[in-house]
Amino acid sequence: MKTVLVNVVTPDGPVYDADVEMVSVKAQSGELGILPGHIPMVAPLEIGAVRLKQGSSTELVAVSGGFIEVRPDKVTILAQTAEKAENIDVHRAAEAKRRAEERLTHKSDEIDFKRAELALRRAINRLNVTK
Repeated sequence: MKTVLVNVVTPDGPVYDADVEMVSVKAQSGELGILPGHIPMVAPLEIGAVRLKQGSSTELVAVSGGFIEVRPDKVTILAQTAEKAENIDVHRAAEAKRRAEERLTHKSDEIDFKRAELALRRAINRLNVTK
């Protein structure tokens, strides 16, 4: 079966680099499925999981937004943060979720609501990727 090279890169360096049969991401315009030979495109990403299918296995990478650049033979995902499922500290993600929920329930002028909401979405995404 044909494959496409996928690179997931953050400011801290590369997170994923391998050939896969299919890539699925959550773009701001909706879910995208990319196969080898896909038409070139660039799209902004939502906080979500990148699903990388190779044979009968699927790897997951949690990304906190960013951009995807698709070329027929290569897919590059540029994200502020990205973690493979096996590298996510579940306890730390659960604590981040708890803190964000606490901030959202105790509304005050000192709390940046949007920032707390994004922190909660990132923590939930990281926890979902580990399941």
